[in-house]
Amino acid sequence: MKYDVLIIGGGGAGLSAALEAVKENAKVLVVTENYPTRSQTSMAQGGINAALGNISDDSVEMHIEDTLKSAAGLASKEMVTLLCEAAPETVYWLDQIGVPFSRTENRKIAQRKLGGTSGIRACYSQDYTGLKILHTLYDQTLGNNVDMLHEHFLLELIVNQNEIGGALFYDIRNGEVIEIEAKSVILASGGYSALYHGFTTNTYQSTGDGIAAALRAGVTLTNMEFIQFHPTGLKGSGVLISESARGAGGKLLNSKGERFVDELKPRDEVSRAIWEEMQKGEEVYLDIRHLGEDFINEHIPQERKLCLTYANIDPVFELIPIAPVAHYSMGGISVNKDLMSSINGLFAIGECSNAKVHGANRLGGNSLLEIIAFGRKAGKNAANFTPSQQKTENDTTLKNTKHYIQQLFENESKISFYPIRQQLGKLFYENAGIIKEEKDLLSLLKRVDEIQSQLPDMGIFDKGKTYNTNLVERVKFENSLLIAKTLLLSALARKESRGAHFRKEYPAPNEAFQKESVSILDKGEIITNFQEVSS
Repeated sequence: MKYDVLIIGGGGAGLSAALEAVKENAKVLVVTENYPTRSQTSMAQGGINAALGNISDDSVEMHIEDTLKSAAGLASKEMVTLLCEAAPETVYWLDQIGVPFSRTENRKIAQRKLGGTSGIRACYSQDYTGLKILHTLYDQTLGNNVDMLHEHFLLELIVNQNEIGGALFYDIRNGEVIEIEAKSVILASGGYSALYHGFTTNTYQSTGDGIAAALRAGVTLTNMEFIQFHPTGLKGSGVLISESARGAGGKLLNSKGERFVDELKPRDEVSRAIWEEMQKGEEVYLDIRHLGEDFINEHIPQERKLCLTYANIDPVFELIPIAPVAHYSMGGISVNKDLMSSINGLFAIGECSNAKVHGANRLGGNSLLEIIAFGRKAGKNAANFTPSQQKTENDTTLKNTKHYIQQLFENESKISFYPIRQQLGKLFYENAGIIKEEKDLLSLLKRVDEIQSQLPDMGIFDKGKTYNTNLVERVKFENSLLIAKTLLLSALARKESRGAHFRKEYPAPNEAFQKESVSILDKGEIITNFQEVSS
């Protein structure tokens, strides 16, 4: 199979790219591990930022300023400006294709305030914004000559002399390794917050598989140490209680019933404040009772359903027990202003990329904006990418990948990776989470090295070819270890506190580290250094 544009990932970023690429008359294929409706986009609840000024005075300049401030010196003003200037047109495009935004009394798109913003800017659809956007995009792709291939898991990228040629996938349905050739490839494969297994709002599929494949292929990664913790995960499950609940007036209380932080500060500040209360032995709660049942049912109905389903709590009458959980990875594949990586023809968008717009701390409401605005931009650029004339030689990559899969079937399963994955998630949450300390990071790095050395003994117990999720999870676990080591080395190298990265020994920002961390894989070793953020 050969395509003009191969898109890996079927969330909001991948589908937006696909719709734009077909407009350029490109032959487009979207490959997904599951189905688009199960993507992480559907979990984004609060809203999508755009300076429409429908509720109060707002401007693109204010949006730019808020984004740069939240990014704490690690964003590109050029890329932030591109994003914020594209925001109004992006929202109007979504409205045009059928996203059912909530409306004001005069039928304008409704907006709400999220943390860290100076304006009422987040356009929303109750508290199902990401879900409504995702379903609308999926409907559009189904009717617009976009080929879809589901239940195929990315194994490796095909690269020859620093130019992309396609990718190799594991067909989950029948256990075969298949090759798909393409003139250009767009990675829209999501982030890596599932590394915090058991302590994340993300699906456990968010193991950074696209990022790991790109790193092995020679791509440059940046800012891998920056993980955003969402302040209000439902305690015990990590289920996200949307920022829209605080934007509507929800209050954070400790066990004594005291408010201890401004609920609409940036997420890193609110998460640290909650964590500090927890370290004192306090329970922390979100209180939305005062908003009233009618308001909750009309504006944030999903939050009530989630509390009832996962905690048997009705927030109309009861406090919601919460704890910060890993939510969003700011780091990823470094891309230029065309959203292309350090490999020619390989583009990256959404949470797997670092497009230099989130920096050290993503502004709430900007993630949905980025996946749509930059997804469309990448789709157009990929469709118009002209590869070199030389033929991609991928026989070695294909042979090695098939051998790797065969070895997983043949290796004896002496050690189960499942309990180790769970233990590692807890260790990362406690030692590489909201507050980090060098001794803990070093201890965790040693543990990751130990686990990697045991991988040959971590075979699979399911030897069948059909729908072998055991094999897929084993490969994902190995990918997550590569991501884990990259994150830890970057966190150790950044000897300061900035945005979502807080080092106990270095509690303040250091101007010497107002740079991007850079990670590459060189002869099997991860090399980390720093570079200036482009203007």
